[in-house]
Amino acid sequence: MPKILVIGAGIGGVPAAFELRERLGAEADISVVSETDFFQFVPSNPWVAVNWRKPSDVKVHLPDVFGKLGIAFNASGAKQIHPTENRVDLGDGSSLSYDYLVIATGPKLAFDEIEGLGPKGNTKSICHVDHAAHAGEQWEAFCRNPGPMVVGAVQGASCFGPAYEYALTAVSDLRKRKIRDRVPVTFVTSEPYIGHLGLGGVGDTKTMLESIFRDRDIKWITNAKIDKVTPTSVEVTELNEDGTVKKTHSLPQHYSMFIPGFRGVDCLKDADGKWIEGLTNPRGFILVDKHQRNPTYPNIFGVGVCVAIPPFEPTPVPIGVPKTGYMIESMVTAATLNIQEVIEGKEPTHLPSLNAVCLADFGDSGVAFVALPQIPPRNVNWASQGYWVHLAKIAFEKYFLRKIRNGSSEPIYERVMMKALGINRLKGDAKN
Repeated sequence: MPKILVIGAGIGGVPAAFELRERLGAEADISVVSETDFFQFVPSNPWVAVNWRKPSDVKVHLPDVFGKLGIAFNASGAKQIHPTENRVDLGDGSSLSYDYLVIATGPKLAFDEIEGLGPKGNTKSICHVDHAAHAGEQWEAFCRNPGPMVVGAVQGASCFGPAYEYALTAVSDLRKRKIRDRVPVTFVTSEPYIGHLGLGGVGDTKTMLESIFRDRDIKWITNAKIDKVTPTSVEVTELNEDGTVKKTHSLPQHYSMFIPGFRGVDCLKDADGKWIEGLTNPRGFILVDKHQRNPTYPNIFGVGVCVAIPPFEPTPVPIGVPKTGYMIESMVTAATLNIQEVIEGKEPTHLPSLNAVCLADFGDSGVAFVALPQIPPRNVNWASQGYWVHLAKIAFEKYFLRKIRNGSSEPIYERVMMKALGINRLKGDAKN
């Protein structure tokens, strides 16, 4: 009986465990290790941060879910991976051996790389539901005593959509409270232009998002490097296209939220504190081939945000490539099918689609975009906006949480989003 260990219980890890159980049946010993005993639907965190959702609304208790499927679960976290020994040390002092390992840890949030960044510093975060809940508590205090607000994504960030979602959802909430006129908002991003998204833009996202910002009185600074954040200011260096300094800014802030840079998690380091050679790149992201398989350790597969993908293009301020939910789902399906083939003595043949299909909610409207493939040039390059996106994301949240609670291996991104946005378009049958 093959022993398969999944590290991580997020949008990549939980569906991976479900799909492995469905494909391999009772003839496989499947275990999942996570640092928490719950799944969190991260795309809902901007809502949590303005108290439109409670943390409990977007969490699923995992021991019961996995128990019904005969999947072992440990919430003490992975302490260190020993790939040459096919073993993982856990946070509770125990260890687990494996025949196949799926790494789906997500990233470590690199708040420490910028002075004053993060929930323990002077900015809020929506990258984890607990951070978002803390931001929600502070949001109420801010709304009682409003002032300047700064939102964005720092140098090295690779996830930009949530920053736009949070800025615009916050503005929607401020308008509902009738205090928007008391809150100047500035969006600060390492992207070379508004709507770049780490993807070179999708469709007309540049013009679209700039127009939305103008309509909602949001100022912006691009090609921006955050130098430090104090309790009352965000210190920013704005660069020219050639990387030289264009201007420095000291932005007053009473409330700020930034997407940090990402790096690999600590369990991917060896005993000397160095990234495991052959397993990760210099930033700690998992190296995989076209089959989601690590070239050095072929019984290790990587899925999700923890996977190394080179930047799309050079930019004045370094940025990364986002791994969207639809892309992660395709990585999971490819990896689990390939593990099944390897167990059967075959060579892996399945490839992830690596397409981007996103719903970005702005509270009272939103933007949907499709990039097929994610990196240009594309067969489909489409974006649209409207209140329907807000409604679509609410519906998608409901479907995805139901999937997790029911232990379903159904590809929700593919079934729901492709149907919502037009299956022909997503298949590439429609013109741009």
